[in-house]
Amino acid sequence: MKWANTGNRESPGPEACAKLIDEAFATYNFHFRTISQRAAGRFRDRDWHGSQSDAVQRIELYDRAVNRLVRHLSAQLGDNSLARELWIKTKTSYRQRIRNYLDRAFHETFFNSVTRRIFSTVGVDTEIEFTVAHQLPETGAARSTIVRTNSYRGSAWRLLEEALAGFSFDLPWRNFGQSVDRTTKVVEASVALHGGRYSLQKLEFLRPVFYRDYRAYLIGRLIGDSYIAPLVVALRHGEGGLEVDGVITSEDELSILCGFARSYLHVDLDPVRDAVLFLRSLLPRKPLGELYTVLGRAKQGKTERFRSLMRHLRETGDQFVDAAFDKGMVMVVFTPSDYPVVLKVIRNRFASAKTVARRDVVDRYRLVFKHDRAGRLVDAQEFRDLKLHRSRFSDAVLEELLAEASKTVRIEGDEVVLGHVYIERQLTPLNRFLKEANEADQHRAVLDYGQAIRDLAESNIFPGDLLLKNFGVTRHARVIFYDYDELCLVSDCNFRELPSANTIEEEFAAQDWYYVAENDVFPEQFITFLGLREELATLFKAHHGELLTAAYWRDIQSRIQLGEVFEILPYQRLATQIAR
Repeated sequence: MKWANTGNRESPGPEACAKLIDEAFATYNFHFRTISQRAAGRFRDRDWHGSQSDAVQRIELYDRAVNRLVRHLSAQLGDNSLARELWIKTKTSYRQRIRNYLDRAFHETFFNSVTRRIFSTVGVDTEIEFTVAHQLPETGAARSTIVRTNSYRGSAWRLLEEALAGFSFDLPWRNFGQSVDRTTKVVEASVALHGGRYSLQKLEFLRPVFYRDYRAYLIGRLIGDSYIAPLVVALRHGEGGLEVDGVITSEDELSILCGFARSYLHVDLDPVRDAVLFLRSLLPRKPLGELYTVLGRAKQGKTERFRSLMRHLRETGDQFVDAAFDKGMVMVVFTPSDYPVVLKVIRNRFASAKTVARRDVVDRYRLVFKHDRAGRLVDAQEFRDLKLHRSRFSDAVLEELLAEASKTVRIEGDEVVLGHVYIERQLTPLNRFLKEANEADQHRAVLDYGQAIRDLAESNIFPGDLLLKNFGVTRHARVIFYDYDELCLVSDCNFRELPSANTIEEEFAAQDWYYVAENDVFPEQFITFLGLREELATLFKAHHGELLTAAYWRDIQSRIQLGEVFEILPYQRLATQIAR
């Protein structure tokens, strides 16, 4: 069948369209890998600002590639742009083109992004979208060419010396023997927990080196008679050269490194599948979507999260219920009753206490998506035009959505359309945690709450609203910030001391008697609004009292403006590990 002419030329047919999409993805992937490959040079040159710039540039690639292709296809197809028969056949042709690609799921997601943009698809259009999830093989990572194996021959030191020497960084080691010594001590302590050194058989490392900010990571696993344990070696490039800075030997530690509150790793992988298989063998509880996401394949991670959620709803009949421990003024928050995510929809109107507009909220979520999350900000995935059966919603949730978020939520027959929604990992709100936890866990959470504020400050993020309900606690007992409607950059704030009253009238005035600009912040007031009971407030002030001073925040501001890059590490430094 011929397609209608566009101007003086014939409109492209299905095979030509499929070829254009395949080539566009190849171009996108080339640029993605090119930026990822730059990470090694950034590490070598200690160019941390360049590394941060690359992270943002790589994130922006996908949407730019899709938008560019959609414009090109629309111009080429003209009146045929919305011809469903054309796109049904294009999908068939495209499936044939990519059938032997190891990472064909990425290609399918790219195709879906294009058709959804062209058709403004609501829900899922099975005729012109790929909807079947690919099942990764249970085996295969160990046989992959990206895995290097070193056999244990009676000496853990020799094993690690051989393994570390197998990586080339074009950098001198500060003291290679000392790094091997220190790594060996941590590894031997880990092996002892699994039956002693004679149970160890071999060590496997992924050949590609993983980078994030100011560290390089060698990701591997220890394999014994009856166990597999993670082994991740964190490398630092200091003034004196290369050295091992930390060693990860547990699933929990590796999960934090690859966590949903961290920025994405930069690593050149082809195919990506084999690295995902390897990581999944070490992190069996981590959702597949999060593994793709942490490797920088955010769109595929988003696709996998959506499919996983839909599969859960389909197989269990689970309903969305209210997820808010305290009702928020900006978002309607709900969750499947038995699935660890929350969905957040922006309300039509905000309470008078909120001065932000809807556009501000959206911009702040996008800022977080591109910013260094420093292990303290939830990675919120943005979805549009989701369609779910109304039976999936409890009466209370559906009533609230239709009353409070009707600008983006509507009913179409038996379906509920969520025009704009964010999906995040579910956390236990910090205020709820402090009500239910034992005393020791309460103390640890309050101390980590203060550390979370410090980590955010050093990554140039001021939460704006420090209320406990805006922070959550992960299963690893880490405190994470997840309410972004008042978030801003530390560098944009004006931190001030509270003025001293000059008269009795000023001292006892019901309202502030001094001028307060929109970006003025008074850290002395923080403790008043936190809602910590006296014992916990005293603990917070003892360990994090400087957070309550304008001087602390102005110092952070000054250091950021001078270009300082703060090291916010997802592991304990090696000296600390050995001291334990």
